This record gives sequence, structure tokens and C-alpha cells, in this order.
Amino acid sequence: MPASNRKVKGTLHWVSAAHSLPAEVRLYDRLFLSENPGEEKDKELQELLNPDSLKVLTGCRVEAELQKAEPYDHFQFQRLGYFNLDPDSTGGKLIFNRTVPLKDTWSKVKNKA
Repeated sequence: MPASNRKVKGTLHWVSAAHSLPAEVRLYDRLFLSENPGEEKDKELQELLNPDSLKVLTGCRVEAELQKAEPYDHFQFQRLGYFNLDPDSTGGKLIFNRTVPLKDTWSKVKNKA
């Protein structure tokens, strides 16, 4: 079988709902819509702000082992990016902040313009 000779580039780890914990995930993105807002002389500051610079996802599930995490411990979640445990987390509410996405979309934004 030709597919059996494939090299595996990575493995995804799935968490069962029955063995997971609820978490809030905060996805931070760039603050400005423009790569260089200082060059936008004809626009007001409010027009330059990215309305999607923070997305808060609730109802997320993480593996139970993350209950032992300490504030600022970092993890990679699937192919979304790197996250750390927010110091506002409590034993009953885990909060993770994305610190770095895995894909940079500036080139896509530039090509659309």
C-alpha cells in the first residue's frame, strides 16, 4: 500500500468531552487594521482599530492535566497557536490567552488591498 510509506509530520491529540475541563480561550490579534497606522494621516484612530483584536471563546474544552498548570505556563493548542494560562484563572475557571498564532495573515491582508 503506497500510503503506508508516508512520513507523519505531526500528530493531533483529541480530548474526549467526558475527560476534559471547561475553559475560556482569548484570541488576541493585531490591534490595528493597518501594518503601519502612523502612515494613515487621513484616518481617525477609531477607524484604524481592529474590531476583532480580541475574541473570547467560551465553552472550550481542554485536557484535565491542564488543571495543574501555573500562571504563564505555555502550551500549543492544535494548529491555532501558543497559549499561556492567564493569572486570572481560578481552580474552577481556566483562562488561556493566545500569545502567538501559528500563521501570520499580514501578507493576506496586503494582497487584498
